[in-house]
Amino acid sequence: MFPGTRWLILATVSSALFLIVVDMTVLYTALPTLTRELGATASQKLWIVNAYPLVMAGLLSGLGTLGDRVGHKLMFTAGLLVFGAASFGAAFAPSPATLIAARTVLAVGAAMMMPATLSLIRLTFTDAEERSLAIGIWAAVASGGAAAGPVMGGALLEHFWWGSVFLINVPVVVAALAASTLLLTNRPGDAGRPWDLIGSVQVMVGLSGLIYALKETAKRDPSWGMAVLTLLVGLLAMAQFVRRQRRSRFPLIDFSLFADLRFSAGVATALAAAAALIGVELVFSQRLQLVLGLLPFEAGLLILPIPLAALVAAPLTGAALSRLGSARVLWGALLVTGLALLAFLASHDGPARLWIAALTVMGLGSGAAMTAASSAIMLSAPEDRAGMAASVEEVSYELGGTLGIALLGSLMSLLYTRAMFVPPGIAIAPEARDSIDEALALSEELVPSQAEQVISVARVAFDQAFTGVVGTAALMLIAVAFVVRRMLADQEGAKDNGSSKRRVDGCRG
Repeated sequence: MFPGTRWLILATVSSALFLIVVDMTVLYTALPTLTRELGATASQKLWIVNAYPLVMAGLLSGLGTLGDRVGHKLMFTAGLLVFGAASFGAAFAPSPATLIAARTVLAVGAAMMMPATLSLIRLTFTDAEERSLAIGIWAAVASGGAAAGPVMGGALLEHFWWGSVFLINVPVVVAALAASTLLLTNRPGDAGRPWDLIGSVQVMVGLSGLIYALKETAKRDPSWGMAVLTLLVGLLAMAQFVRRQRRSRFPLIDFSLFADLRFSAGVATALAAAAALIGVELVFSQRLQLVLGLLPFEAGLLILPIPLAALVAAPLTGAALSRLGSARVLWGALLVTGLALLAFLASHDGPARLWIAALTVMGLGSGAAMTAASSAIMLSAPEDRAGMAASVEEVSYELGGTLGIALLGSLMSLLYTRAMFVPPGIAIAPEARDSIDEALALSEELVPSQAEQVISVARVAFDQAFTGVVGTAALMLIAVAFVVRRMLADQEGAKDNGSSKRRVDGCRG
């Protein structure tokens, strides 16, 4: 391999990763426009957003392990083809149902590529310091790309129709395919390792059931029977998945990896950081457009401090991780991010410079946390489990993002519904209490004076819900920071006790 080739490989896989994570959030600024033009209901709107991360999270474990079997280059290039085709289909979707289906296929392509990106980095970079820097750049692209999605979506909507947020993927896919064909070597995998399709389906059904149940309970008039049924289906599927993996000679997820508390702490950090980042971005971008009345591009620009700060923090953290120590960075970055969110909450109605500063610190903390989490997960696993470790790491991010949308999005809906009271004497459909989008759309059917009242109370209700969501995200991050600190302290204590015991035994010998 020529000296610079490994950095070209990093650029190639990072370009694909950028597309994957941008598609998690690019719809945030496009969602109000898309909802209006396709006539999507509140439920369809949530599934347009959620189908992609949910299906991806369910497939990552199986497809990451499949990469260990067939080779990561093959999985990466095949995933690019699927992703490019699905992007084209999503761009020209004529209905909400078609768009949800296209987003599902997009998720399949993304799940094929994503474990391969990190596995190829680990296998390409053999020097420890270069590998840490490469993982830092990977994490910068992951966190920065997710946060840059709303900016890209807003910029495209200024000049093009909503489908352009998907069509923009196609030329990047073509370039990445050409580069991967020339640069990547398909190292032979373990052909004797079977692929557990049943286990992959089990985990996807389990996650789908649990998240559907969560969304159902957040509705204005939930179907408690359906919520309980899907909850039971989800729990049963997840229980069967865990049972199957523990008995399998070739599990999709080797749960013994979690015995290393550094690995577990990395997973917990990735889950919490992704959930807070994605969930807060979703509700904040909607507030900027639906409450403050900003254009999509303007809303995207105001979210820009998060990705810019993450892009700076992630590679710097990767380069300094060996000196700072991953344990300190894991819990410290989460704590900083949580405190920054509290500062943002206290200042979001004040001067812009204050809450922009808070968002910048949030981005710095998120970038550092994701870099430290990726390093802890990947370097705690043996090399022959690189694909499995990568899939666990990426499941953590995707599941975290999905939970951020599901938990914080559902909390947003619940708090909005409880706070939204239509002024007496105004005849408006009850769907106005489902979401602020519905309230604004239905207000167009009223006389101007009544419409102003409905819009006013809807925006007040949304702001109350927004405060509750951001506060919940901040407290979650702070709580997880202390849990991670305790886990890593226990790990260090166990190591110290083991070392002392070996010294005593050596002296006795």
